[in-house]
Amino acid sequence: MPHFALPATSEPDFGRIEMVLRRRGEPDRVPFFELFSNIEQEVLRALGLFDESGLAAQGRQRDERQMRQHVVYQRALGYDYVNVGASGFSFPQRERPTVMGAQGPRSYVPADFPTIATWEEFERYPWPRMEDVDYWPVERMAEIVPDGMKAIVMGPGGVLENVMWLLSYAGIGYLLYDDEPLVAAMFDEVGTRLVAYFDALASFDVVGGMILGDDMGFKTQIMLSPAVFRKYVFPWHRKLVDVVHRHGKPIALHACGNLSVVMGDVIACGWDAKHSFEDVIEPVWETKRRYGDRIALLGGFDLDAICRMSEAEIRAHTRALIERCAPGGGWALGTGNSVANYIPVESFLTMIDEGLRAGRY
Repeated sequence: MPHFALPATSEPDFGRIEMVLRRRGEPDRVPFFELFSNIEQEVLRALGLFDESGLAAQGRQRDERQMRQHVVYQRALGYDYVNVGASGFSFPQRERPTVMGAQGPRSYVPADFPTIATWEEFERYPWPRMEDVDYWPVERMAEIVPDGMKAIVMGPGGVLENVMWLLSYAGIGYLLYDDEPLVAAMFDEVGTRLVAYFDALASFDVVGGMILGDDMGFKTQIMLSPAVFRKYVFPWHRKLVDVVHRHGKPIALHACGNLSVVMGDVIACGWDAKHSFEDVIEPVWETKRRYGDRIALLGGFDLDAICRMSEAEIRAHTRALIERCAPGGGWALGTGNSVANYIPVESFLTMIDEGLRAGRY
């Protein structure tokens, strides 16, 4: 396949994406944002930038190679930041079942698959400890990141996500009636540790901002009642926002699902930006119209659309997104969720290419 040629990108400038996150006007061009990409290697091959050497490396050598390739990827596509995080901090779960898909095996979480279901299991659970966190990836990224770029850190799942993964969706539903103190204790244990993790990572100079991934709903509604969210989820969201803001840095929320009944609560938590959009729930341009004066919006090119559209349609839709969302700032171009492994490489690069050509203020 011939290499895909992108137009020349401007020099990276974290101030560009930070201006969007803080809603401080219009930068020189529309910045790009993605939660993560599952096709970095394929994109780098398409651009003729994939480093074939060192594929068999292990340990720190493997990690360093992956970090350097990630920097090349982000720089080549016109991003103003890199993704990085510490290791050694997670909330372990039961081994999940897997299914074989078109891209290989994939694990999933059944609705009734608890790791913790009783107080005894709660007490025995190996809760993560901050003293076990390895900051080497952040420290090394500080040494290799190009001038002008900074890092955005994502935590190991969100407050609701980790509680729900550990209790299971069915389990938390039953426990809210049968043993609500256990649910409360779970939120306290998870929330306290996430706040400590975000506090520690936000202290690094190379970190320019942070994002919490905390999916809260599906196509028609949130996962639990608004009352439960207000009692257990949003207080911890506010604490996470506050601890990052104390370091003088912005923080965004990635949350899938129809959040219409609690969007006011989300904004009241103080999040600088909201990420994750599906046209079937509400197109990003409608969210920008409704809430853009109170919170920045990131991405919004619907994943189903980018997978199905022709090149001409992707270019036209990218321009339409820019025309509808860019005025006034507070928006970055990207997919509605992440660069999933089923998105055609050429389709994704077409969106980036058109964004570089059309996204000038």
